[in-house]
Amino acid sequence: MFTLTRNRFSKLAAGSGGQGVMHSPLNMVLIALIVAALTAPTHAGAENAMTPLQRAASSPRGALKSPYGDFTSVATAGHKIYMSHDCSSCHGGGGGGGMAAPLTNEVWIYGDDDDTLFRVIALGTGSLSPGDAFRRQGFVRKGSENVVGPMPPFGEILKTDDEIWKLIAWIRSAQCQRHPSNC
Repeated sequence: MFTLTRNRFSKLAAGSGGQGVMHSPLNMVLIALIVAALTAPTHAGAENAMTPLQRAASSPRGALKSPYGDFTSVATAGHKIYMSHDCSSCHGGGGGGGMAAPLTNEVWIYGDDDDTLFRVIALGTGSLSPGDAFRRQGFVRKGSENVVGPMPPFGEILKTDDEIWKLIAWIRSAQCQRHPSNC
């Protein structure tokens, strides 16, 4: 079908008398409108255009749930995301901690539910959370670590919710390796 459409377009563009259809201002506008209509996001696509930071800031607390019930199925992809965004420089290569909190402890500083973990990653914590969004949503420390600084927001760096969910899947996987009784 693509070849057939391309051939028709080529014939139209060649036109007659050496001046193709593409040289007519009206035709150029029509073609631009057709291309825009064909490539415009659908309503569902528009919803997915929201960054994780925007989603975390605008979703009611408790509404964010991982689509990965079997987190082990995407844990390897999550580890690649973890390493590619240099999370290991603060949390350690295996998530055991460094200058930031370990991801493998039995007790996590703000809690371990999907919603909380998504927001910690997307919004960041403390003075690095834009507009103090994390604290304003009512999050308080449940545990304590010797942490050098707050978590920076990754909700604009990680471009999709799926990246965050896969990252959380890897964190859960790493935590289960250390504490199988919690899984």
